[in-house]
Amino acid sequence: MRIVLDEIKKLMQQIGRPLKLMEVCGTHTVAIFRHGIRDVIPKEISLLSGPGCPVCVTSIKDVDSAIALAKMDGVVLVTFGDMMRVPGGTQSLDDARAEGADIRIAYSPMDVLKLACQERSRHFVFFATGFETTSPLIAATLAEAEKIGCEIFSIYSAHKLVPPALKALLDSPDVMVDGFILPGHVSTIIGKKPYEFISTLYKKPAVITGFSAEDILTGIYMLLKQIGDKRADVEIQYTTVVKENGNPRAVALIEKYFEPSDAYWRGIGTIPGSGLKLRDEFTLFDAMERFKPDVPECPEPSACSCGDVLRGVKIPLDCPLFATVCTPESPVGACMVSTEGSCAAYYKYGAHHG
Repeated sequence: MRIVLDEIKKLMQQIGRPLKLMEVCGTHTVAIFRHGIRDVIPKEISLLSGPGCPVCVTSIKDVDSAIALAKMDGVVLVTFGDMMRVPGGTQSLDDARAEGADIRIAYSPMDVLKLACQERSRHFVFFATGFETTSPLIAATLAEAEKIGCEIFSIYSAHKLVPPALKALLDSPDVMVDGFILPGHVSTIIGKKPYEFISTLYKKPAVITGFSAEDILTGIYMLLKQIGDKRADVEIQYTTVVKENGNPRAVALIEKYFEPSDAYWRGIGTIPGSGLKLRDEFTLFDAMERFKPDVPECPEPSACSCGDVLRGVKIPLDCPLFATVCTPESPVGACMVSTEGSCAAYYKYGAHHG
């Protein structure tokens, strides 16, 4: 790693100007803090966090919709554990469960399908969140539900797609980024091609990296090398896991059950084609179509800077609520809830890494 760090410093001297690099993935944000990357790279390199935490970008409306489903007679709502404390309009899933709603936690949607087959007296709804990493598993569960004819299982899809969000960032005039550290997990599914617009249309360099300190530093070096050479490409550092074409089988499974749709990202707004909705032939598994709950609109907290943090316009320390009103024990914004959230990472590690 010392050799890589020396090369990074040499390249920064050649480039001769400050750089802003955005790590898109929440896991990268935590890894950068945990490994102390900011402490060892030149101070002229700013690492900004992007919209790569699926918990953080799940909208208030999505959380409120899941709560509304959970409160309907005969419905059991099941979700991943990190969604339980995400603030909705007036309460979280945790709060709704405390009031008596049957809300459970599962590690896999397949487990939820098994529960539905065992407890046939109620309808099981899985709150399906996450990026391209989790959506193949949801699609595989739907395939199994279709195969066994389980009609008491459905999903509420709040899936998000990463490439359209990056395009929205690049189209925003207040987002100034010199290069992207692209997510390793998502890229194992979609590969490299969906990101190529970053280099071809916007002339920005991008590197798909892994999560070790050496992976991240090598990815930063590869970005600086592109900038120094005045070129823009999408490169793969994480070659042991990520292939050029990703996982075609997983992508085909997603495309069989889902189609792109407009989606609202917390703090960012509606991004065209950035969500996944069930195709018309599979509406049997669409919980919102089946139950049609009434979900009122609720504004986001006005003082919360979560949206600006997710776009890389601010860092968590710029938010007036950070570490005062908003803490992991009492989060106001979703960025403070997830362990991969930017605010949670700054709260946990910031005192040790400036």
